[in-house]
Amino acid sequence: MDAAIFEDLNDAQRDAVQAVRGPVCILAGAGTGKTTTITRRIAQQVATDAFDPEEILAVTFTEKAAREMGSRLSALDVHGLRARTFHAAALAQYRRFTGEAPEILAAKGQILHAIAQKLPPPYKFMPLRDLATEIEWAKNRRITPDRYLSAVDGRDPPVPPDLMHRVFVEYERRKSRMGRIDFEDLLERTLTLLADDEHALGMVRSRYRSFTVDEYQDVNLLQQSLLEAWVGERPDICVVGDDYQSIFGFTGATPRYLLSFPDRYAGCRVVRLEHNYRSTPEVLGVANRLAPVLRGSAKTLIATRPRGANPTLREFATGSEEVSWITSEIRRLHDVENVAYERIAVLHRINGRSEDFEEALSKVRIPFQVKDGSFMRRPAARTAIARLRHEPDGDVMGTVARLVSSAGHDPEGGDFSGEEATRQADLGRLLRLAEEFGGTSLAAFVQDLRSRFAEEDEGRGVVLLTYHRSKGLEFDAVFLPRLEDKELPFALAKGDDELAEERRLLYVGITRARRFLYMSWAAFRAGERRTRPRPSPFIQEVMPAREPGPAATRTARFSPVAPAPDDPLFETLRAWRLRVSQEGGVPAYVVFDNKTLAMIANAKPITRAALLAIPGVGPAKLDRYAEDVLQIVKSI
Repeated sequence: MDAAIFEDLNDAQRDAVQAVRGPVCILAGAGTGKTTTITRRIAQQVATDAFDPEEILAVTFTEKAAREMGSRLSALDVHGLRARTFHAAALAQYRRFTGEAPEILAAKGQILHAIAQKLPPPYKFMPLRDLATEIEWAKNRRITPDRYLSAVDGRDPPVPPDLMHRVFVEYERRKSRMGRIDFEDLLERTLTLLADDEHALGMVRSRYRSFTVDEYQDVNLLQQSLLEAWVGERPDICVVGDDYQSIFGFTGATPRYLLSFPDRYAGCRVVRLEHNYRSTPEVLGVANRLAPVLRGSAKTLIATRPRGANPTLREFATGSEEVSWITSEIRRLHDVENVAYERIAVLHRINGRSEDFEEALSKVRIPFQVKDGSFMRRPAARTAIARLRHEPDGDVMGTVARLVSSAGHDPEGGDFSGEEATRQADLGRLLRLAEEFGGTSLAAFVQDLRSRFAEEDEGRGVVLLTYHRSKGLEFDAVFLPRLEDKELPFALAKGDDELAEERRLLYVGITRARRFLYMSWAAFRAGERRTRPRPSPFIQEVMPAREPGPAATRTARFSPVAPAPDDPLFETLRAWRLRVSQEGGVPAYVVFDNKTLAMIANAKPITRAALLAIPGVGPAKLDRYAEDVLQIVKSI
């Protein structure tokens, strides 16, 4: 069994595996084989008789990770060991020592739905997930409702603090009346039980003599407090994590427990895993450029794979050009580089940014899947479509505008956090789509929506997901669009800690890529609050402008800044479009949409060939409108 334990380990992994006793802190960089390392270490603990399998508790954050750990240990002929989540371990202990089988809420939304309905407009439309996350943030910090208002000082909850306090109090009241507990209650009750019952605490500590905690950078105060109760003053604890990938601060998670571990445990052995088995040297070159400003424990990823393609950094004049190029590059990766669509990912900061790619991929019949729900399955679109079925035909734009207004849409495009940011983006998208569609048939509009976003196939195709959902995953090719200020870092990231977490999100995105990495931003986004976004300040940190270096290819298309809405040429083109659309009896967007007009105003084409090169101008439109457009450009 010893040979299998040490097979194919590098020196650092071997050091960690051999450290079977005492406090051990494994700082594991992205793609460095941390799961292999900790399962082999546990197997070595058993093989050397340091501990019996039943004396070891391995704690993970997900059931999937617990099953994976158990499966790997079984392959190493280690049986009888407990690999559990914090909640599963706590539930087993609570049941054993109280004899109770508490009924646990599957989701807080079961209670929050009725509470949210009683909030004043526009907060009554707040996504339940945002309210639930705020309650979890408080409870994971062991903040009770009576302490919430003082603890939330300086924080921006999803609704005003006084309203959030009312929601929190009412949630607890209704939960108690129903005889239910939530997952945070389970940990808190188990912790209280162990603090009050010395016999129970003694039995737990006599049962478990060695602890291994995976993803330790994501623990919160409540989990850390329970872990401390289990371990006590004993030294046999091993933690593994990467502070560079700590991205769940909104739930109460913090990397400080990982970073302070060597200081809290005398004689702690620190092992750094830096040999990366996932990405090419070129991809790691970009990640390592960002590492020095991530703070925390220094780690430089070392490539073990052969060289590959240079990562690409692109600036586009418009968002539509960015989406068009990414779509065509996805097709090329599939057709030329033989990359399966399922091995290609497009990452975004919030769910609402998937819509452009859903529409573009659907249009060219490239299959895709959306983690956390596609545009048509998210609440804003789903509710609007359901209500449109009961509306009489009439002005599509006017009807949709009324519906999204009644749903709490903020036309000023204020900054929102969490799922509300996605919901607001979706409502705004519905409004823009209705404006483009025009007409009087609501059924036709709904059918147009379905045709635009119809190609999602769960489990198949290009993966569209957020940075947060990408954690722990890897893809052959990764696209990181919209690398713009107020997008990443997000607009609501105010303090140093929040900005640091936004930077870690980018690091996580970069290190998901195995072979191909694409980063991009646009200088103009028609129809959005920030029509002329600035590049993300993080861009200079990963690829300094002065020396792009061998790890990056910097390219630009339509590099001049796109026109402001009051640009004379842009306004003249809009007036011409309105006249042509009225004469032809068609919606204005059928002639040219705003994005195409913006690109024409930006590029100022004076030949038919130059006009045809602009996205959105095809051969048919060239024949129909080239003479007028070129004459307008020359006259301004």
